[in-house]
Order: sequence, then structure tokens, then C-alpha cells
Amino acid sequence: MTSSNNRYDTLEQIIFEQGLRIVGVHCYPELDLMLVVLNNKKVLRRKISSSARLQSASREQLQNLQLISGGIGAHWPDVDEDISLKGLLKEEFSLKEAA
Repeated sequence: MTSSNNRYDTLEQIIFEQGLRIVGVHCYPELDLMLVVLNNKKVLRRKISSSARLQSASREQLQNLQLISGGIGAHWPDVDEDISLKGLLKEEFSLKEAA
């Protein structure tokens, strides 16, 4: 499935072939920390301040989130913010390459 006609990029292939999904998101505003738990038991760490909308959200707004598309993303309706698994993985890989 790596032909030139493949409509998925490498990250999308990883997500769909391995069935990766977000199963939980936990925000700790006092630590500027968001933990994104994946179904493969990996935990991705992000700064809440990496999103202006999330940074300005209250604790209650941060807790009011919905997993979307079967865990391919998360949505905070109170502040109209979304994160995608693909975006999180892209950031994760770019951070590792920079280290």
C-alpha cells in the first residue's frame, strides 16, 4: 500500500494501519501540561500554552472535551479548539528529530 496512488501520507498510514486512537486527554493548567493517552499505552505530552485558545480556557472548559472521529482528534466546544492525532504525532516526531 505504498504505491504512488496511495492517498495517505506516512503519518496517516501509521495511524490507520496500527489503529492508533486517542483514548484520553488530561489537562493540568497549573503545570501548563496536557497528557494525551493513546490506545497503544503511549502518552504524549504537550504544553497547554501551545494553543492560545486552550491557554485562555478555564479548568472547566479544559475538562469539557469530546473525542472526535473515533479518537482521531479531540474537540473543546467551549473554546472551539481541536487537536488531531496526526498533528500530535507530527509534532512528536519533529521534536525527536530536533533533539
